[in-house]
Amino acid sequence: MTATAPREERLWSRCAGCSSLLYRKRLRRNLDVCPECGAHARLGAPERLRQLVDPGSLCLLPDLLPATDPIDFVDVLPYPHRLTAARAGTGLPEAVVCGTATIGGHPAALAVMDFRFLGGSLGSAVGELITRTAERALDDRIPLVLVTASGGARMQEGALSLMQMATVSQAIAGLREAGLLTVSVLTDPTYGGVAASFATNTDLVLAESGARMGFAGPRVIRQVTGRELPEGFQTADFLLRHGQVDMVVQRRSLRGRLSALLAAADHCRPSRPPVPRQEPSPYRERGTAVGPAPAADAVGAAAVAEPQPAVRDAWDTVRIARHPGRPTTLDYLDSVFDGFVELHGDRLGGDCPAVVGGLAKLAGRHVMVIGHQKGHTTAELVARNFGMASPAGHRKALRLMRLAARLGLPVVTLVDTPGADPGVSAEEHGQAAAIAENILTLTMLPTPVLAVITGEGGSGGALALAVADRVLMLQHAVYSVISPEGCAAILWPDRRAAPQAARALRLTAPELCRLGVVDEIVPEPASAAHDDPAETADRLRAALLANLLPLLDVPPATLVRRRRQRFRRFGAARAGTRAGAR
Repeated sequence: MTATAPREERLWSRCAGCSSLLYRKRLRRNLDVCPECGAHARLGAPERLRQLVDPGSLCLLPDLLPATDPIDFVDVLPYPHRLTAARAGTGLPEAVVCGTATIGGHPAALAVMDFRFLGGSLGSAVGELITRTAERALDDRIPLVLVTASGGARMQEGALSLMQMATVSQAIAGLREAGLLTVSVLTDPTYGGVAASFATNTDLVLAESGARMGFAGPRVIRQVTGRELPEGFQTADFLLRHGQVDMVVQRRSLRGRLSALLAAADHCRPSRPPVPRQEPSPYRERGTAVGPAPAADAVGAAAVAEPQPAVRDAWDTVRIARHPGRPTTLDYLDSVFDGFVELHGDRLGGDCPAVVGGLAKLAGRHVMVIGHQKGHTTAELVARNFGMASPAGHRKALRLMRLAARLGLPVVTLVDTPGADPGVSAEEHGQAAAIAENILTLTMLPTPVLAVITGEGGSGGALALAVADRVLMLQHAVYSVISPEGCAAILWPDRRAAPQAARALRLTAPELCRLGVVDEIVPEPASAAHDDPAETADRLRAALLANLLPLLDVPPATLVRRRRQRFRRFGAARAGTRAGAR
């Protein structure tokens, strides 16, 4: 629906679907659904909550977190200026509103995203608030309902926004382990890091009629593939046809459908006092400031304190990380490991060449090794899809991870990808859900996991193999929420600002080590890994053994707990602490 006057003042709206001129009060009575064509207009989080929860039952959770600009990001505007404008324009502190309430008399914890606030992007504060909501659901032993509306992870917070995908996913894993129901409601639009994590790794996934969801957005897919998209691509009905959602629900039926689902979960839940009621409006600032974040564990603190190798310019590092001569996963399997036996297939109909994995030995110890495979020549790169994994690749990796856990073998992952495959076929086969399931499984895997960023660590495609007990990074590798070119195209006038975006994203190993995203930097030979692959392999082998051996003696339950603590510390309060330290 489009209009020129503020929504509160205008009497008429024009439907974006059929261009009908609609009386505003009539449209509101119809839940902002066009009575002529049925188009569902986007809703802000406050209005969505009004429509879903029982009157008077909403108890909002504290949402005042320390203001953070964790990587001092500046494009054409400083990041704090964008935050201030978003808060003024929406009346909300952040891009999500969280609370507990009842729906049809059944209690639930809710986190409702608001696309009006910086495109509903997932930053440290949003991740922290949703995680706390999941933790509240676990404490109260009630279901969790997530209503998603997002363009993806927040570029202005770099790799720290990428970490939120793992942080929220492991909170959902805790609810899964406790036998508590989790439900996501996809609304228009839901893309990127949100789609590839908590929007699709819940027990049930509902899509509101007219919603669109995917890992890559339509514009990106057109640019990469150079082809027009199928009719209705990534829409709710498309998702239903391709088996990616449980149901498509009209807005007028959404509250009743959620009530029915929560009733099934409530049937087995012990009786408890009713959810506290709170009468004040949810549309003004609420809550109290939170306490200090937990300190980083000793391992993370030590990594930040260690002297780091000399720093290159970020854009030079990006070019080195992409060098066609840089050693690949298959090269390292030949030089670092012994007796590699490759295992193929996802057991669902595909074998993605961009992901290789199998059994190998590291200094005589059996391990499961999984990594992205690019290639050195143009023919190899094309055959391996430039290291961009399809859903079959992520599901092959998932199968091997689970096999390693059953056999009691540690997992070593080698990350080198520009990102996950953004093609039409990948979307049709559930790219977002495949990445989300990998992230969720890694948060629960009861065996040591050691990840190494060897070249490019691109977005959710990299994180799908990098939720680990220890994350190492080669000196001239990069790890980022988005490519510099992609960031420049969105936040700068054109893609020629990619070098500037690379510096702003803090994507180099020394920067990420200071932020706590990476635990240790593996030094490369004087120039780069591709100039002396044998020396690089020796250094990588030594680093792998030094980090893996201590993990072998840790009990599985302790291992999982520590892994979750590692990612839990990437919340907004912790980010504020890091920024202050710099």
